[in-house]
Amino acid sequence: MIPHFFPDRQALTAFIGILAAFAGTCFFTGRCSVYLPKDHGRDFAVEGQKSAGKPRGAGIIFVLVFAAAALLFVPLSMELCIYLILVVLEMLTGFFDDTSEKPWGEWKKGILDLFVAVAVAGTYISYNSTAITLGGMTYTLPVPVFLLGAVALVWGSINVTNCSDGVDGLSGTLTLITLSTVYILIRILGEGEDFAFPILLFMACILGYLWYNATPSRLLMGDAGSRAMGVFISLAALKTGSPLLYIPAAFMLIMDGGLGLLKVALIRVFKIHILKNTLTPLHDHVRKKLDWSNTQTVFRFAIIQIVLSAASVYMLLLGK
Repeated sequence: MIPHFFPDRQALTAFIGILAAFAGTCFFTGRCSVYLPKDHGRDFAVEGQKSAGKPRGAGIIFVLVFAAAALLFVPLSMELCIYLILVVLEMLTGFFDDTSEKPWGEWKKGILDLFVAVAVAGTYISYNSTAITLGGMTYTLPVPVFLLGAVALVWGSINVTNCSDGVDGLSGTLTLITLSTVYILIRILGEGEDFAFPILLFMACILGYLWYNATPSRLLMGDAGSRAMGVFISLAALKTGSPLLYIPAAFMLIMDGGLGLLKVALIRVFKIHILKNTLTPLHDHVRKKLDWSNTQTVFRFAIIQIVLSAASVYMLLLGK
């Protein structure tokens, strides 16, 4: 909205927008967290009872602040507006689960995630080509193939990010590193630059949330935050034009949250128990089996992701 009225002041508008997104998240989180539902603790999670009584569902605050900041400070397009609606919609499905007396079932959440994933993929295809870059070569995929791949990416990103939420600051920190990586990739590749500024705004909002969530946390993002972050990460990866870069950029999210999904799939579909000695999510395994503290878990997972991201970015630079 504001860039429309001041087209020659976009740099200043962007600067103010990032500060406003961070300050707005901090302000509304501090004022509105008392109205959030309280966490009941999780018996099946390592140290799950320590979260009992804390406000949860704080994702509704930083996602709504992000949406408002994007509407105010980003040059809007119909494509971006649709994405904002879908991110907010995914946040709301998570928030309603957070506020529910009984957690929603896997099928219910899975179908809702699938609906959002199809909507995201369909919107992307409507406004972008189905070409992907891989190993320096560009391939144009048939629409049905690209659609299936994009739906799998969005659905998978939602669920691995959701599963990684369980240690103070972990999923938010890993998401920040992943989005920072994707932002750099967008600048290197020159694709999806219309999505670069929204990435920075989303990161500013996550930082505002982490102000309160750093160990020991005062509140929890809940599914409202983790599911919205998963959608946004997949969108950012799609906009690079090289969606497979999602794998190195979000490797620790995939490992932490994805191992649990793989474990369940192997047991239910193939009756294979090869991960029976591995606790999932992976952050539970390292805390219980390796005796890592919460702070060590966050820092070490973050360090691994930073190293992988730096190596991926440099490899891409050398390959240009």
